[in-house]
Formats: sequence, C-alpha cells, structure tokens
Amino acid sequence: MRTPQSVKTLEELGRVQLSKSFFMREFLYSEISQIEGIPNIPDDPELAIAAGKQLCENVLEPIQEGLGRVSIRSAYRSCKVNQIGSEKKGYNCAENSSNYARHIWDVKDEKGFMGATACIVVTSFIPYYEQTGDWTALAWWIHDCIDAYAEMEFFSKYAAFNITWSENLEYPKKISGWVENPYTGKRGCLTKKDMENFSGSHEPFYQKFVEQLR
Repeated sequence: MRTPQSVKTLEELGRVQLSKSFFMREFLYSEISQIEGIPNIPDDPELAIAAGKQLCENVLEPIQEGLGRVSIRSAYRSCKVNQIGSEKKGYNCAENSSNYARHIWDVKDEKGFMGATACIVVTSFIPYYEQTGDWTALAWWIHDCIDAYAEMEFFSKYAAFNITWSENLEYPKKISGWVENPYTGKRGCLTKKDMENFSGSHEPFYQKFVEQLR
C-alpha cells in the first residue's frame, strides 16, 4: 500500500481492520495534526499496519476482552507530527528517535525492531480510579494477564496510559507513572525486570477492582 495521496486512498487505509474490534482510522486522529494542519499519515503504511495489528491483536484485544471497552486517546503519529509535538511547548511529545517503533509505528527502532504504542483509557476502570486514585490496580492486572505488553506509562486523567508492543523479545519491560503511587506516595517506576516485585502474582493489588467490575 502506497502512502495515501487522496481521500479514496486514505479511506482505504482507515478501513484496514487491525484486529476483531479495531480499525486503522481510530488510531490516526491527532490534535497536533488538526491544529498544525499536518496530515497524520504513514510514510510506510505497510509497516504501520503490521505493527498496529500486533499491538491490537496481542495487547488491546486481550485487555478489552478482560475488562471491557478500550478507548483510544492517542496512538500513531507521523514523523512530521511527532517532530512538531516534540518542539512546541505544551505538546509533550518525545523526540522522533525516542518514538520510533512506539508512537511512530512506521519506523523501526535503532535495533531494527518494529513496535507500536497507543495511549488508551479502560473505561470500566474509571469509577474505581476516581474512588481510590489507585492506578496501580490496572497496571498490575495487565502485568499479570497480558504477557505481550512491552511497556506502560500512566497519566493522571482517567488513568490513561501509553502501552507498547514490541517485536523485540528482550525489550526492557517497565511500568511507570506520572501520577503518585498511592502505596508509596512517589511517581516514577512501579516495576521493571530487575526489581523484586516484577515476578509472581500481584492479585491483591487489583482484587477489589475486579470484584467491583463483576
């Protein structure tokens, strides 16, 4: 598939079904693209589709099957859109080289691996999060139940979070938050592979959420 140059070809890209529940169109919306007037269209649609399928099939679909609707907040960014996002104050995007095989789905990372990131909201989690402020319950549930995730990064609004899939099986799995951990009162890393809390079951941290969901 060539880079879309017309409404028809962009429609064709948007209609690509990435998994049972997700289509490419919902991952292409970008506020930066809208405000700056820069089309958010992949230079390499085939690579973007391939990475997006893996993210949807192996990460997003299993979360949705387990917890209910996954809402896409932000996902694919073209190099041009992400570049503006990293340069302008308040747009809060990492530089392009840091987002290859993350938000920039159509460029492989420095090691030659493809990957994809989406910022999502799990809508069933919102009531629990608003009651408790505990984003770690969702993080630990995904950590225990969705083996294919590569990285998670949580934010304060609705406990939205970036979740990444990578074909690099040695990707340094890590969960972090820009909002305080209610158990420690600190922001930053919740777990990663070399920490003692990485392995084993973390069910006590999300048991109340799961019970409330039922």
